[in-house]
Amino acid sequence: MSLLKKKIKDLHFLLVNSLPISIARRLPLGGVTKKARWSIGIYAGQSPVELTSYKRVKNPVLTRRDVSDVRAAFVADPFMLKVKSTWFMFFEVLNQKTRRGEIGFATSEDAMKWKYQQVILAEPFHLSYPYVFEWMDEYYMIPETNEAGAIRLYKASKFPQEWSFVGNLLSGSLFLDASIFRYADKWWLFAETNPQQKFDTLRLYYANELLGPWLEHPKSPIVQDNAHIARPGGRVLVRGDSIIRYTQDCQYDYGTQLRAFEITELSTTNYQEQEIEKSLVLTPTGSGWNGAGMHHIDPHYINNGTWIACVDGRG
Repeated sequence: MSLLKKKIKDLHFLLVNSLPISIARRLPLGGVTKKARWSIGIYAGQSPVELTSYKRVKNPVLTRRDVSDVRAAFVADPFMLKVKSTWFMFFEVLNQKTRRGEIGFATSEDAMKWKYQQVILAEPFHLSYPYVFEWMDEYYMIPETNEAGAIRLYKASKFPQEWSFVGNLLSGSLFLDASIFRYADKWWLFAETNPQQKFDTLRLYYANELLGPWLEHPKSPIVQDNAHIARPGGRVLVRGDSIIRYTQDCQYDYGTQLRAFEITELSTTNYQEQEIEKSLVLTPTGSGWNGAGMHHIDPHYINNGTWIACVDGRG
């Protein structure tokens, strides 16, 4: 390779890897597949903020090569649910043909070995971050639908394969990685909202009913002008009075690492949080499938003080 060609290749490499996925996915196919190859792994540990690669698992457990029904550039943003004895994992599948994210799922009996199933949700706009949850014996999903200009709620008409659009929770603005949770008999929702895609503004909303009306919290934005701690990075964890929110650190590059905050006060009038001492929950390893970045987590308590989580990584 000539010196000029090498310099051009290196410049292209740096350009692609400095862009958010929402922009990188619009580049030519080769640009997407160089480093925006996110994969999914399983981590475990004794607490939801102290997790490492699960020794009983061969990570990554899912890659773009496992996707059999579309040609995928990567898989990312995994969320899990355990229904009876089966684990279901939902995640973004970036379709190379349409250059749009779609939602696929995989199944496992032990949360260690996963079998890809199929894409179950595709729209004329980009989908990612399929935040799935159960409520009143029904299953719901709030994928990121920023290109539709709204936070859209879907309900499983036939779990896990069939999902129907229910309605918009919020609309008319930019909403990235909307993360919903139930606490103190109300619904709460975080979303990153900076229209310049600096990933530095976190807003909080609340509602009495799932379909709203949703109101912005008087202390919102919770975070402003701080890309270290603004963009949501996975399921908000609620255990009794303890609430943990995970956040991507996007200060220097999209999806570099993941931090954690404990919410110490939450009401319709007040909000307080503090960064957990061992805040860097996920960091890139420097090599392999997650060597360059990690930006998502969904932790679940199993038993005997053990936590398991699906995470993603960029090689």
